[in-house]
Amino acid sequence: MGMGMTAFDYYRANQEKFLEGLKALLRIPSVSALPEHKADVRRAAQFLADELRGMGLRGVELIEGQEGQNPLVYGEWAEAAGRPTLLLYGHYDVQPPDPLEEWVSPPFEPTVRDGNIYARGAVDDKGQTYLLVKAVEGFLQAEGKLPINVKFLIEGEEEVGGEHIEQYVGRRPERLRCDAALICDTEMFAPELPTLTTGLRGLVYTEVEVRGAAHDLHSGVYGGVAPNPLQGLAHIISGLKGSDHKVRIPGFYRRVRRPSRKEIEAWKRLPFNEKRYLRTEVGSKELVGERGYSVLERTWARPTLEVHGIRGGFTGEGAKTVIPAVATAKISMRLVPEMDPKEVARQFAARVRKLTPRGLTSKVRVLSSAPASVVSTENRYLEAAAKALEEVFKRKTVYTRSGGSIPVAGLLHEKLKIPVVLIGFGLPDDHLHAPNEKFHLPNFYRGIEAVGRYWQRLGE
Repeated sequence: MGMGMTAFDYYRANQEKFLEGLKALLRIPSVSALPEHKADVRRAAQFLADELRGMGLRGVELIEGQEGQNPLVYGEWAEAAGRPTLLLYGHYDVQPPDPLEEWVSPPFEPTVRDGNIYARGAVDDKGQTYLLVKAVEGFLQAEGKLPINVKFLIEGEEEVGGEHIEQYVGRRPERLRCDAALICDTEMFAPELPTLTTGLRGLVYTEVEVRGAAHDLHSGVYGGVAPNPLQGLAHIISGLKGSDHKVRIPGFYRRVRRPSRKEIEAWKRLPFNEKRYLRTEVGSKELVGERGYSVLERTWARPTLEVHGIRGGFTGEGAKTVIPAVATAKISMRLVPEMDPKEVARQFAARVRKLTPRGLTSKVRVLSSAPASVVSTENRYLEAAAKALEEVFKRKTVYTRSGGSIPVAGLLHEKLKIPVVLIGFGLPDDHLHAPNEKFHLPNFYRGIEAVGRYWQRLGE
């Protein structure tokens, strides 16, 4: 420890070391969706627990769940009396790497090219979780103390539904008591533009099964009298959403509020080019959706209903004249703040029941659900984050929302009654969930520093 060395001196002096540590974490193929990687998932959890322990955090442990669940990594530092406590969230599990042949360098051999580190999990979310760890390390190593109190809660099931953390937060709110949560799992709106995400949509994901006859039937012999589940399913789906892209479920829009005028004005100032967005991100003939709303409002602040897949009947080569006995569709809805996932699931099921043609029976299963979350830009935890980002990136912080869902954000907001601050250092072209996922290294290093500055501000 040098004389009067600060956390920020430490960050700058240790960039190489931080990169080596990140590479070691990225080499662990902690794919939560594949059972054959169960041991690797645990290895990633152990790696993080060892780092936290080595830095001098207290109460470091792997919290075990039920049979088959992946451990949560916990650790805390609580010696800044009278200062706020932040819950630091991240996840160490990653998406499967397929299709492998599209990767320029292998997904679990982290490689640096053009200032980016390429690996599965680089930005989602190992790189962003690791920068939180290193931000803490800088203070403890250089200054012997943190400006605030922290509690790490890092999960290994984010990519597969996060059941363990949901149960744990519900069971142990006392242990997790804090003033705000900080999640690093989002992205910047554009390169060099520091971004705070103030809202996330919620989700209700369902499976709809429609049954007709007791078994598949010959369409020549029985066509004209036997009910057809595929036809029935098509009828249900087209009754759930109109060609005007409005969801046709009674009561669906009842709780939907428009964002404030101030927020909509701020979105208009963002560097967003609709033609380029259509060309580079969507790639269809044109954009669709509800009339009277901008693209950003449609994706960030309006609820939606989408069909993800339909199974049933005969889809092989050639011809087979069959009336299938059963057909299934996966259908989800994204929710905006104030909408209640349980209420929406009930409204959805009632609508499906009403749309089910005679002679057929339908069944709705809810596979997962999460509330939306939104935090006011006037919140002190958000304001301090905005200022810290500005100091490091030398640009004014923009506020955006995200069309996606981070169920844990809604969960922490709801169960712990705290604001959730979403600071992300990913970029729009980082290929999350796709081949050649990357993290821009300058953002990794600036991220560590920005988080350190944020805590310093909160501790003042």
